[in-house]
Amino acid sequence: MPPLTPYRRLFRLPGARAFTAGNLIARLPMGMFSVSAVVMIAGTRGSYALAGAVTATGLAATAVVAPWTARLVDRYGQARVALPATVIAVLGSLALLLCVRHDAPDWTLFAAYAATATTPNTGGMSRARWAHLLAGDAKALHTANSFEQAADELCFMLGPVLAAFLCGAFFPEAGTLAGAVLLLSGMLLFTSRRATEPPVRERIPAKAPLRAPGMPPLLAVCLAMGGIFGSTEVVTLAFADARGHGAAAGAVLALQAAGSCAAGLLYGAVKPAGPAAARLSWCVAAMGVLLTLPLLTAALTGSLALLAGTLLVAGMATAPTMVTTMTLVQERTPEGRLNEGMTLAVTGLLGGIAGGSALGGWTVEHVSATAGYGVPVTAAALALALSLTVASNRFTRTRTTH
Repeated sequence: MPPLTPYRRLFRLPGARAFTAGNLIARLPMGMFSVSAVVMIAGTRGSYALAGAVTATGLAATAVVAPWTARLVDRYGQARVALPATVIAVLGSLALLLCVRHDAPDWTLFAAYAATATTPNTGGMSRARWAHLLAGDAKALHTANSFEQAADELCFMLGPVLAAFLCGAFFPEAGTLAGAVLLLSGMLLFTSRRATEPPVRERIPAKAPLRAPGMPPLLAVCLAMGGIFGSTEVVTLAFADARGHGAAAGAVLALQAAGSCAAGLLYGAVKPAGPAAARLSWCVAAMGVLLTLPLLTAALTGSLALLAGTLLVAGMATAPTMVTTMTLVQERTPEGRLNEGMTLAVTGLLGGIAGGSALGGWTVEHVSATAGYGVPVTAAALALALSLTVASNRFTRTRTTH
């Protein structure tokens, strides 16, 4: 079977192309906002530690608010909740832009970026639509999940490049402004496609996804993996800047996402053998091994070009790991609360990204950018230890229904 055949079958479903187009537009800023904020704040305030702390605060706020937003989405529907939540988040982004532009006190940056916490989990809502359209077809759902992960990586591939270009070619706030426009316009298109929206259940299951069997250790893995992503981003921005190539940082990060995107599409074209819980540890172990390559390259050569190549290779383990993780989340989330369950996973990632960003920024400022690449390697080791706990608690779960 040609590799693209499973994906062609997906997009023959009525309405699939339309909601995917809107979701991709709304999702692209996901790869823009943090890079734009770091470039904008570090460029005007001269501190990567401040920039990392501000983005960490915003991500931590999202980790708290996002599950509540997702619960409202499950209860009242995507269109009724996601659009007003997006408007609030866009206003927060614009407030951050104005605070930076007018040299407001540092505390206003934290407050403004925290206001973006209402941003809906666009990827989770898209996955929920696929789960609704493909109910009972595990193979097609695996392909859809792989496509969604590849879409995430595509946004992380294009987003940093676009953000770095806009901030460098026009003005420091251009990346944040463009991201806000894309988020709002994409969400308007996505929520207008009501035919594929999952129906709202009259009764939401009482058991919260957080208390579902097997979920806590899985969310802990997400937290550790988020530490990998957050620290890698901040450290790479600083590493490129230290070598006088700050404008190239977006392209370097894009290569890492490109490797993940390609691996994700390939992973979705096949049906992996064995349970997802057993595969997770192997995927995380591969991430840890490959992440030593950027660390060694930065320490031994200091070459940004070689570093970009190693990040490309290291990124190839990301999508298979995330697809496996999201498959487990879907399996263990009570029926009717899928948006909330997937958002909890994203919340774990965001919490880890927040911690990784802050720790990466601190390491860069107080040690060196090269030493900063030790942070994602350490986070990967922690994720591996936690994933072994997930594998040791495999079980067959019957979905909770009411």
